[in-house]
Amino acid sequence: MTCHNCKSNCKKFGKDRKGNQRYRCLECKRTMQEERERPLDTMRLPMDKALLCLKLLVEGNSIRSTERITGVEKKTILSLLVLAGEKCERLLEEKIKDVPVRDVQADEMWGFVGMKEKTKKRKQYVSPLGPTGTVGDAWTFVAIERNTKLVVAYHLGRRNVKDTVEFTEKIYNATSGHFQLTTDAFRAYPDAVTYSLGTRVDFAQLVKVYSQPEQGGGERRYSPAEVIKAIPTPIFGNPDPERISTSHVERQNLTMRMMMRRLTRLTNAFSKKWDNLRAALALHFAYYNFCRIHKTLRCTPAYGRRGN
Repeated sequence: MTCHNCKSNCKKFGKDRKGNQRYRCLECKRTMQEERERPLDTMRLPMDKALLCLKLLVEGNSIRSTERITGVEKKTILSLLVLAGEKCERLLEEKIKDVPVRDVQADEMWGFVGMKEKTKKRKQYVSPLGPTGTVGDAWTFVAIERNTKLVVAYHLGRRNVKDTVEFTEKIYNATSGHFQLTTDAFRAYPDAVTYSLGTRVDFAQLVKVYSQPEQGGGERRYSPAEVIKAIPTPIFGNPDPERISTSHVERQNLTMRMMMRRLTRLTNAFSKKWDNLRAALALHFAYYNFCRIHKTLRCTPAYGRRGN
């Protein structure tokens, strides 16, 4: 047995109440249990109970409220979430591919895992289970087709150049043909879009100008500054000025915050693990694209794309 933390050798350290062998690391003294392989398709719950848990999660319930409603233990719900999220991620990669699009809007939404970035820096946090990149601020990049409301690509990562390029690469794989792309004024977008999409897009950014906070008005911790004006800025290609907008993808951000309790502001619900947030995002976007009836389209976004 090898320690998950320091990769040192372990020795046997008794058994748990179920008779499973436990081990103790000779270096860091952490105790652990040897992982047993379990087929991916095995379920601990009856199918109707599992579906009820997933329905509650995609409709904005927290893990603990789902536990109280269904009577299913919290760890079992999290295992179900990760299992369903992995399958939804593969489904999205398989189905959302080479989609003809006309007008795509992209934006990034802030969240955090474990603790906020400023708290991690203040505490000089070092994760005992892996790199510190899995704790702190987590940004969800989202790209939505304006007409069909289909989420063509998303990416969970940091708000930096590397993750922006990974996001634009996903847009490249998910779409086909020539289209217009609009983003916010994040500086990493022009180079990333040029690298991944090149001449396939007419690219523009919507630059928002914010007002200065009032003197003596107190600290504005939760409400953003007022937007004075938004300046449509063509970057390259021939974007249509009338279609330079990010309103639809920003509305999708609101949908995510309403339907994912771990992203709802001003609550104590937040992701404790990066993998859980990743699974929750995959489950949400699969449900949104293929299952949820869009009130404007009166059908699912995936079905509306077929109609177009």
